[in-house]
Amino acid sequence: MAATTACRTGLKFAAGLNAASQTRQISSASRIGGLKLRVPESATLVKNARPQVSMVLAVPPMTLGDDPKEPQSGQDFDASAPPPFTLADIRAAIPKHCWEKDALKSMAYLVWDVAVVFGLAAVAQAVDQWWLWPVYWLAQGTMFWALFVIGHDCGHGSFSNNKALNDVVGHLTHSSILVPYHGWRISHRTHHANHGHVENDESWHPISKDKYDQMEFWSKVGRLKFPWPLFAYPFYLWKRSPGKDGSHFDPNCDLFTPNEKNDVLTSATCWWSMVGILAALTVFMGPVSIFKLYVVPYWINVVWLDVVTYLHHHGYDKKVPWYRGEEWNYMRGGLSTIDRDYGIFNKIHHDIGTHVVHHLFPQIPHYNLTEATEAVKPVMGEYYREPEPSPGPIPTHLYRPLYKSFSEDHYVPSVGNIVFYERDEKL
Repeated sequence: MAATTACRTGLKFAAGLNAASQTRQISSASRIGGLKLRVPESATLVKNARPQVSMVLAVPPMTLGDDPKEPQSGQDFDASAPPPFTLADIRAAIPKHCWEKDALKSMAYLVWDVAVVFGLAAVAQAVDQWWLWPVYWLAQGTMFWALFVIGHDCGHGSFSNNKALNDVVGHLTHSSILVPYHGWRISHRTHHANHGHVENDESWHPISKDKYDQMEFWSKVGRLKFPWPLFAYPFYLWKRSPGKDGSHFDPNCDLFTPNEKNDVLTSATCWWSMVGILAALTVFMGPVSIFKLYVVPYWINVVWLDVVTYLHHHGYDKKVPWYRGEEWNYMRGGLSTIDRDYGIFNKIHHDIGTHVVHHLFPQIPHYNLTEATEAVKPVMGEYYREPEPSPGPIPTHLYRPLYKSFSEDHYVPSVGNIVFYERDEKL
């Protein structure tokens, strides 16, 4: 009797192994030509069952991700592991209309932002009461940042399909808030092309331990000690980040190619023209008026810019991986970015919080990013970091990850192709 039971048990075990083996064979053989057959290893084989078929779109070789690996789940999830999908899988999930640019819609956003900026200034100047000025500063600084995002979209070409229109609007919006349009556009292009790479990234990239040890104490404070980094952007335009030389105003900087020299000079000329306009307005209206109407909102805009750009790459509950060498590729770098919920400011700032899809596909217009993000979540699974919801209209929840990251994320190891931030206990 015992032998019979053991025999039956052995047969069931062998049958289970055989079924699992068949499932794995179907899964591993699922990529055929331009089609991808999605049959998870955990699926139960059912007679006459048909696998789901989806198209895999071609992407340039330089932007391909890793070959699909086995999916992870639960507490064992490792965000630095190669994902079980490709960049083409993510692209295929985005509805076709999300890629379409509408110049009239983009212009409507621009006209609205400009009207609000001038309207706020007119009201503040007309009322001129001490209690109103702080409200004006916060509101106008917020709108300056909205103008920056419009220019940012022009730099990516997502504002419209007309390059001349993009450049004109980009110069007007960025020069008005003292940003050299082409200089920044090109450096930002470098950031997107190398996002998540320790050495090659351009924006808020980590500092290796070797370079960190060579930095002077006050340089560390300015770069990493809250709140001073929130005022860093104008200095970055002139000096770039620690370990990198050059300036966004210098056409000979290694950020730029020789054929981009005229673009950089054009933007620098526009920047200095804006400085001249502000100087003339200071003479005409008085320094106090310009300080209240422009200078304070400008610095509020700078804080917005630094907070947003920092939090999209830092401050998640679990450490975000950074890459070097063969471990880095375009998709894995893009997956290391973080979406954020800015409460009432999401629409004011043109959905800049939908940052993951934007980093992977910067040509998608901002007004389609929310829909595109929802479409890719099922593909990305746990590789998509769901943003913490804002507790109300004001995103007060962002202070905690911002302060925590500046307190703990100081440098990364100098060796290793997958690294995470470490803390300087002395800072």
